[in-house]
Parts: sequence; C-alpha cells; structure tokens
Amino acid sequence: MGQKFQYDESGGTFFYFLLSFLALILIPVTIFYWPKKKKRDPEQEKKLCHCTPCLMKREHQKNAEPWQGTKHLIIKLVIIGGWLILILLAYKVSQFDYEMANFDPYEILEISPGSSQGEIKKAYRRLSLILHPDKDTGNEKEFMKLSKAYQALTDEEARKNWEKYGNPDGPGAMSFGIALPSWIVEKENSIWVLGLYALVFMVALPIVVGTWWYRSIKFTGDQVLLDTTQMYYYFFHKTPHMALKRVIMILAASYEFEKKHNSEVEERQSDNEEVPQLIRKLPNLNEKNKERPLCYLYSIKARAIIHAHLSRIPLNPMTLEKDRKYIIGKCPYLIQEQVNCVNQLILLAYARRVKSLPTIETIENCMKLCPMIVQALWEFKSPLLQLPYINDDNLKYFMSKKRQIKTLQQYAQLKGEDRRALLRNLSDQEYENVMKVLGKMPYVDFQIQVEVMDDENPTEVTTGAIVTVTVNLDRKDMSTLFGDDTIQEVQEIVENGVEEVKEGEGDETANVPVKRPAWLKQKAKKNKTKKPAKSTTKPVANVGKATKVEDSPSVSLERKTKRKKREEEDDSQNESGGEESDVDTNDNEKSSEDESTDKKSNPEDDDQEWEKFRKIHEREKSLEGKSKSSHPVHCPYFPHDKQEYWWTYICDRKSRTLLTAPYYVTGLVDKETVHLKFTAPIWPGVYSFTVCLRSDSYIGFDQQKDFKLDVKEAPAAITKHPQWEFDDSDDEHGANPLAGDKHDPESEYTTDEDLPDEDDEQ
Repeated sequence: MGQKFQYDESGGTFFYFLLSFLALILIPVTIFYWPKKKKRDPEQEKKLCHCTPCLMKREHQKNAEPWQGTKHLIIKLVIIGGWLILILLAYKVSQFDYEMANFDPYEILEISPGSSQGEIKKAYRRLSLILHPDKDTGNEKEFMKLSKAYQALTDEEARKNWEKYGNPDGPGAMSFGIALPSWIVEKENSIWVLGLYALVFMVALPIVVGTWWYRSIKFTGDQVLLDTTQMYYYFFHKTPHMALKRVIMILAASYEFEKKHNSEVEERQSDNEEVPQLIRKLPNLNEKNKERPLCYLYSIKARAIIHAHLSRIPLNPMTLEKDRKYIIGKCPYLIQEQVNCVNQLILLAYARRVKSLPTIETIENCMKLCPMIVQALWEFKSPLLQLPYINDDNLKYFMSKKRQIKTLQQYAQLKGEDRRALLRNLSDQEYENVMKVLGKMPYVDFQIQVEVMDDENPTEVTTGAIVTVTVNLDRKDMSTLFGDDTIQEVQEIVENGVEEVKEGEGDETANVPVKRPAWLKQKAKKNKTKKPAKSTTKPVANVGKATKVEDSPSVSLERKTKRKKREEEDDSQNESGGEESDVDTNDNEKSSEDESTDKKSNPEDDDQEWEKFRKIHEREKSLEGKSKSSHPVHCPYFPHDKQEYWWTYICDRKSRTLLTAPYYVTGLVDKETVHLKFTAPIWPGVYSFTVCLRSDSYIGFDQQKDFKLDVKEAPAAITKHPQWEFDDSDDEHGANPLAGDKHDPESEYTTDEDLPDEDDEQ
C-alpha cells in the first residue's frame, strides 16, 4: 500500500485546523476577559468611610476612565463575533463530514441489499428521471452519486471491490493530508505568500520585539526609569546626610515627571500662570536652587505640587489637580527606589568602593516621606489629622488641661463617653465614620528575639558570628484598644474572681477595689521614674524624633487579668496565715521548675524546636514573592487605593549606620515573621543596636526596640570566621569592613564604653 502527501484540495481539513485554533484561543479569552460587573456588598459599603474626601475619591476612581464602558462593549462584541465564527465553522465541518460519509450504493438507489439486476436498473431509471440535470428537479451532484452507485452494483468487479474494501475502485493508497488549502503552493500565488511571510517574520516581528526591548531597557525591575535611579545615586552620594526637604526636592526631580522621558506628562500653557501663583503660596520651596535637574521647570512644578499636597492646598480641578493625582500616585514606588539606592550606597561604602557613607537619617527621611505623601500631612502635624473631619479647629479639644491627647493610640484608649466628648461638635454619623477609620487602623505587637543560629550555643554571641534577629509582628485592629468594651470585660472577670475568694475567706475581701488595667491608663509624668522589668528588649523613642512613644501593650488582656486574679488569691491566703498553703505552693513551684529543667535538657525537644525554626526560616525564604495584599489604608487625599506595608531593619544609633537592608513587609495580614541577619563586631564588648519598624502608610505608628549584644572573644579555633575572610587587596586598612575597628574613630560599631553617659541617655 503506497503513501502520499497532499495539500487539501477541497479545503475541508483546513476548517478543522481553524476550528481547533479558534476554540483554543476563544475559550480562555472568554473566561478571563469577559467584562464582569462587581457586585456591591451592602455590608462592605457600611464599613467604608463616608467623609467628603473619601466620597470624592471613590467618585473620581469611578469616572477616571470614561471610555471604560466603550472598552467593555468592544470586548463583548469581539468575543461574541469569535463565537459566531466558531459556530459557523462547526456547522461547516459537520456538513463536510456528512458529505464525506461512507459510500453506500444501496442507500443511494433506495433498494435493499441483495436486490436483483432488474430491481437495480428499475430504481436507477426512476431516480434518474428526478435527479437528471436537464429536469426541473435535477441535481447534478446527486445525479453523479447515483451514476456511481449504479456502476458499482452493475459491474461485477466494482461490486466485489465495494463489498470487500468499501470502495468500488478497490484498495487505495494511504494519504496524509496537510491542513492547508492548495492555493498556498500554487505558482500564481507564490509572490503573495512570500510577501506575507516577509511582512510577518521580517518586518512586524522585529519591530514588536525591538519596541519591547527598547522600552524595557529604560526601566529597572521596579519600573523606575534608569535615568531616575542614576540621578538618585548621584545626589545621595553627594549628600550623605540629607534633610527631609531635600529628599522631596530629589523626588520631584524624577524624570517620570518630565515630558521628554514620559509621554504621559501633560504640559499646558496655563502652567506659566498657575505654577508661579502656587509657588508664592508655599514657603521654603527653594525654587532658586541652581543644581540640575533641580532647577528645571518640570522639577519646580512637581516640587510645588508635592508641597501643596502635603499642605492640603486645593488646586484647579481642570489643570493642576490632574497633575497632582498623577505625580502623587507615582511617589510611593519612587520612594521605595530611593530607599534601595541609599541601601546600595551603604553596601558599597562597606566594601570601600565609595568614600562617603550615607547616614541612617538619610534613609529614614526617605521612609518618613512615604506616609506623609499617603496621608497628605507634614511630619510636624498632629497624627490625629489622619482621621476624617479632624482639622486644626478640632485639635484644641484634644489639648485640654485635664488630658493631653497627642496620638491615635491615646485617643483609642479613652472611654467611649470621653472620646465622644472630645468630638462633641460632630454629628453622630460623622463620629461613626471617625470610629470606623480609627478602629481599622493597625495596632502591631512588635517583638524581637536575638540568637546565633549556626553555633552550638545560640544565646552566646562571639566575634565575627552571624547574628539572626527574629522580628515577630502581630497585627490587630486599633479597635482592640477601645476603652469601653475592654474595661467592661476586665471588670466582669475581676468581679467573678472576687466573688470566688469571698466565698472562701469571708467578708473581708468583699471590698477589694476593681482596678483598671495599667496599659489602659494614660501615662503620667510621676510614673516615669518607675523602673521597667528586666527583658532583652525595651521600647524606646521614635526613630529620628526626640519625643517618646506610648508603650504598646506587649502582654494580652487575658494574661493581665489572670495575673491580677492570682495576686488577689495570694493576698487572701497570706491574710489567713495558712502555712500549709505556703509549703504546697513552694513544692509546686519546685516541681514545676524541675519539669521545666527536664524539658529544657531533653535533646528531643531541642531537636523539635530547631526543626520548627528551620521550617519557618525556609518558608520565609520561599515566600519572597508573596502577595502584596494586607489591609486597605484610609487615605482620601491619595489618588489610588493603598495597602499597608512596613519596613523593618537594624541600625546602630551611636555610629549612625545601617546594619541590615530594610526588609519590605507587604503581606502583614495577621502575623508575620522576619529574619534579619548581620555580622557581630570583631572586637569583644557590649554593643547597643536598634530594631526599627516603620509604616509606609500612617504617621505615628513607627516603633523601635533596643537590644544589647554582649560580644565575647571567639575560641582560638574559630577566631576568624571563614565566611568573612577578606583579602588584603580588598581592604586597605587590613580590617573587616563589615565589623569595624574598636580603636578606629570611623568604626561602624561603637561600644557602650566608647561614648559618654549623655549619649546613652539620648
């Protein structure tokens, strides 16, 4: 049996190819691109803030793309047209299959199998009178099939071939068809086919790839222009200690805001009048600076718009307001690029490739600018202005003689009637919006743990060891601090405890006062002299500020109430003078201590703890590309929706240096664990370091914790850790650039003994 390859003469198999190809594209396109209307959840709508700026922002987002409806209509029409073509192709293929069905001469002649020659001729004559092309009812195609069927049954050889092979002509050669029409290889159409190939593969494809490549090489991995990144490197290297307002100047000079580098930027004739008028309203804009590109017109315009945004100055909605939304919308990821640039310069300074080392204040000023942009507030403004309906006129109620409410945390801890009294000028609906926003703001419990993972004793730090600081973040809503419900819950628990004691001890304990938990009380100046409990970490002042932060409750409410209940029971037992209870409690304490020591000394438990820690570490590594969805931010003056993100890092306040790269936490929904690693100093001593947590969305939510590192001399066998060996060619001073020298005045680390007590107090 022979084989031959041929193109599709009739074009039937080409329809199979089109049908399969179209279905392969049309089905996923319909699933993913069919416009879907977002169903409004009434419960979700109730949770949203309904202040005027928020309503205006949502209305603007709804009308930001007026062509959205037309776009959806075009998409629907294209998809529907594709499905209509698919249906037509399916119908064409079905007809083709029907025509090319198995050839059955008995069925065509409408006779039964085994009929005689006379019956075959009679049937042929009857049907030929109907189907002959010369007749009115004739059909040339059907008449050809009738003639072929008559010949197949009247010719003995043809009849045997049909009965044996299913074909009157006998066994045929196996053919492999190409699902392309034959006109593609015809000589007269060769020029058009070659022209089409050349147009697609030699013109269109190189243009598309070249355009994509030309555009992609202009941007970094974070979609920031490379020219902007180079400009950031230049200015941060030129000014190692950069003030906040100069950071704003550098941000406004980004080439994303220049028409030559970004075609989306609009330049209007009205800018020549409106921008100078806006500049006159803004003090300390420093528009006469002669540095390039800080002196360019686009940079001055962007700087003026950023200052107006931070001052909440209304702009012309038809001109400068559009520019404000565009510029402010790009600022957060440009600020993140600034943080990355400063961090890279610090690493280069450690490697002695650049001379000047940017200070910790520079990178913190960059981080500080992000929540200012999101909330449209200067750093010196009150954090209470982040709440809706709060303005400078309302702030006077928060600063009365009885109480000084300066932070959102202090306001949240007040009783319900006290909070309402401070905002008595607001209506009930407005106050409800304030409580919605305040209750959804973050309240983060920030704890750290310091250890050396790759040593036998993880609690002992030796010179040159790699120290791992585990940062545990527990995020809750600010509503957990509200004074009304929590105080009532505490009172009920304490009252139940008092009743139990009263039943056993008599009426003497009936007058035990119900005290408010200590963490719900406002701080008083008299209590500042009280010494805190010993711990490895302690809350300190805000990064970059001299004022202290309110201590966040690190112990849960349940533990507080249980401790209070236990103290009351101990007091009642001491008053009764029972010696047996003391003996029992001492025995219980000893037994519990013995059990705890047995557990600690058990190697299986240690292996389990180590395995658990290793799994957490590996999971953290695998989640580097995790989702960037956490909690929505209340930011009515920011043009886009924003999610809560955080920076965490370790620094040395005394030497003003950064120890670890800032880790950008983008998935803090409930809990998050971050591992920060740095190299311990090569000189023994006690060092003080700080772990910082900064918000990129809210002002006044930054935290930091100090910890002391007692670095001891490493054993002689591992005095020099192999992972930090450097050649003399890489280090001109012959010392570890990452560890510093105790006797070098420009050392990275500074021990507590090297500075006077005044610095420690600061």
